[in-house]
Amino acid sequence: MDCCAKVFFRKLLQRVTMPINLQQLQEQFEREHFIDTTKPVWNYSLLTDEDIKNFQNGTHYTLYEKFGSHSIKVNGIWGMYFCVWAPSAKFVNVIGNFNNWDKLAHPLHPRWDKSGIWEGFIPHFKLGEVYKYHIVGANNFIGDKGDPFAHFWELKPLTASITWDLYYAWNDQEWMQNRKKHNALNAPWSVYEVHLASWQRPEPGNEHKYNTYDQIRERLVPYVKEMGFTHVELMPIAEHPFDGSWGYQITGYYAPTSRFGDPQGLMRLIDAFHQEGIGVILDWVPSHFPYDTHGLYMFDGNHTYEYADMRKGFHPDWNSYIFNYKRGEVKSFLISNARFWFDVFHIDGIRVDAVSSMLKLNYSRKEGEWEPNEFGGDGNLEAIQFIKDLNEMVYRDFPDVQTIAEEATDWPGVSKPTYTGGLGFGMKWMMGWMHDSLNYFKRDPIYRAHHQNDFTFSMMYYYDENFMLPISHDEVVHGKSPLIFKMPGDLWQKFANLRLFFTYMWTHPGAKLLFMGSEFGQTSEWNYKSELDWHLLQYQSHRGAQHCLKQLNQLLKTEPALHIKQFTTDGFEWVDLNHREECVIVYKRKGENPEDDLLIVLNMTPEVRTDWVIEITGKQYTQEIFNSDLKEYDGTGDVYNPQIRCECVDAIEQRYRITINIPPLAGLILK
Repeated sequence: MDCCAKVFFRKLLQRVTMPINLQQLQEQFEREHFIDTTKPVWNYSLLTDEDIKNFQNGTHYTLYEKFGSHSIKVNGIWGMYFCVWAPSAKFVNVIGNFNNWDKLAHPLHPRWDKSGIWEGFIPHFKLGEVYKYHIVGANNFIGDKGDPFAHFWELKPLTASITWDLYYAWNDQEWMQNRKKHNALNAPWSVYEVHLASWQRPEPGNEHKYNTYDQIRERLVPYVKEMGFTHVELMPIAEHPFDGSWGYQITGYYAPTSRFGDPQGLMRLIDAFHQEGIGVILDWVPSHFPYDTHGLYMFDGNHTYEYADMRKGFHPDWNSYIFNYKRGEVKSFLISNARFWFDVFHIDGIRVDAVSSMLKLNYSRKEGEWEPNEFGGDGNLEAIQFIKDLNEMVYRDFPDVQTIAEEATDWPGVSKPTYTGGLGFGMKWMMGWMHDSLNYFKRDPIYRAHHQNDFTFSMMYYYDENFMLPISHDEVVHGKSPLIFKMPGDLWQKFANLRLFFTYMWTHPGAKLLFMGSEFGQTSEWNYKSELDWHLLQYQSHRGAQHCLKQLNQLLKTEPALHIKQFTTDGFEWVDLNHREECVIVYKRKGENPEDDLLIVLNMTPEVRTDWVIEITGKQYTQEIFNSDLKEYDGTGDVYNPQIRCECVDAIEQRYRITINIPPLAGLILK
């Protein structure tokens, strides 16, 4: 018994006259005092031999249940179990405020099996305490590292991990039971991409102030619901040290960023979305990580998480390091991380960032800066297998979610099942559509007649993959201008073109993704340091664009033809591509039943087309259900079709001739 305990007991004995149980006094002392720093760490393990085997083979997908810090009870005493992988370490010690950052007081024990795992139990260690691992490693390395499996981190610029529990009482049971119908490929997909720090700020001029998760919940959830989006995609919210990375340079893969509060705050946000029938997608970054000293880079003095060969291990574009997908322990770390977000945070999908950079050994590398694989090709075979294993795990354990690839090359089968040779993603971003469509809409309407192929080319290869049409954050930064200023003409024409673009995007087959602010015609490039230009909604043109998109979202959900066959060849049909000079384009979207079919008419010029004739087969179209030129959208409001003239040309062949009026720079949807 140490001196402090003896004084405690002596004073207590002076105050009582009844017999005292010294063991109970000892336990009371241990409860009331934080930690006895003279006690050694107990050599204790949560890991089984099977855990170690699967970890090393790259097939352990629930590492978050064993690694990191866990509050447990050992021999009747509560404390904290620590477990970290540091195969080149010679010494690992837990340091923090609890032991005055003493680098010798609480050493972890290396496992006997030479797995490189260090672990131990510190009795009486509380939740909410900061800590790091002090590591003496290879190549004379001595450093303090954050916990790769920590669930909570200090607020930047501080960099310690925090012991935390992830208990939360979810209220989204109805969503979780029925979410397959919301996340299926034949469901409506309208995704609102959000950067939580800059959607709104508590002090718009202060880049260092953030809304909490709860404040975001109170504002963002009602807005997304009111706008009619089916899903929200959060740009990376795992812990990251630098705001300017937008979350794509991660140091804490198993922790929501503390910028907005504790992990339960994010759970409440996701829970609230689910209760309103809105799915949540997380932007996930398994492609690279930064070189911050408290992070994964050179974790124990060696290239533990990254390739040692910098021809594979260093990313020249982002000045960061590439995960070693060949190493089983790294595969287990990453696939467990994806599973962690699905399992613990109830997310509905991941958008996997920079897949192209993972697949290609020569990505952003010149001749001589990369080495071919064993077959002489440029594919990273380990990364390819990692991606397949990842997708197989996700769809095996969470069959009612989606994985979405940001992949910009012609790599085959990205969204095809692994058993057919594909990579196994559910969807792929359609970058070609994005580039061609924006290039077309940027042109002055008088030149569009000569570039119709840019507009129609997407359907030449659309059925190669399950595509998501992305207008993401990448299209409105770095001098690319906001979406409204990509449109030509005067101010009225810019907004008419924007509404026309929305009409085209929302009636084109495939899922939709739109970056925040674009829905109301944000006039400045996105700046992560400030909030969106919400003041613009005082102007009718911006409110009109917002209302137009809201109506398109509603149609996407209520009209089966816009989603039920969005990835099948019988869901789309060109009707008229023969009026290049007039720039009027007509196509069908088809549902399960012919009466659900829709006719989409786009006028790409500012000329009004009166008495325009369209010949169709199958069904008559008698009702205009959408017009992007309506007054309520800030359009002209004087060209519309209260009645559609329809004439039967051939009853046997079911051929009809309809005559309509088409507004300038506008899209119509007929039913």
